[in-house]
Amino acid sequence: MRFERLRPGQLRDAMAANIPLVLPIGVQEYHGEHLPVGMDLLAVTESLDLLGDQIIVLPPFAYGAASYAVAGPDGTGTLHVDSATIVPFAQAMFAGLLRIGFRNIHGVIHHQTENFAQGMPTDLAFRLAARQAVFAHLEQTRGLGWWGKGDMADYYEGHAAGDNPFNWISVHPLLPHGANYIFDHAGEGETALMMVLAPDTVDAGQIAANDTWYTATAPKATLAQGQAGVAIILDHLRKVLGLA
Repeated sequence: MRFERLRPGQLRDAMAANIPLVLPIGVQEYHGEHLPVGMDLLAVTESLDLLGDQIIVLPPFAYGAASYAVAGPDGTGTLHVDSATIVPFAQAMFAGLLRIGFRNIHGVIHHQTENFAQGMPTDLAFRLAARQAVFAHLEQTRGLGWWGKGDMADYYEGHAAGDNPFNWISVHPLLPHGANYIFDHAGEGETALMMVLAPDTVDAGQIAANDTWYTATAPKATLAQGQAGVAIILDHLRKVLGLA
């Protein structure tokens, strides 16, 4: 389900049923001559589409901190937005969703998530914004010192059971840590994913024409490999979104 297509009554029913609300997060970045600049975002949006009406998908955020580590901007399509600019936007967006009443909010990102444990600029911006939005909402609705009040005496017991306001908003990598799948940049792994998720965006004639080290393995990509990767992704998403 797409958020922007739902009527208020449908949104209220979804919140009552605790249906996950998911924000696809991506960047526009050079991925060789054979893949689209929105590859990182498309991997997320197309995967989420496969979950159908089990989730509500927000309009995607496409303008993350791509960086110019792979290639400069001239003629490549790489569009970099500094993470310091993203934080206030994301915090305001999350604050608005909490005020509507959502308590099962998720972001999913693919860009640079081989370093997700430590974090990279885009995912860190959204993770920090989520925490700030939750803290602000709790202070506004429960008052200053909310955690220290007597009715929070069972906080640690509830935390262990999953009843935790800091679970209201979570950000996840598209591929789980340690997944049996090649994590690369525009190489074999990502090319195979796009062959399955967005085949119309892949220029097969350009795969062998690439001359960068990170695209050298792209000719090895197969549909079977991409299908296996998508299966890993969907299994992971079902688990972290509470659908499994």
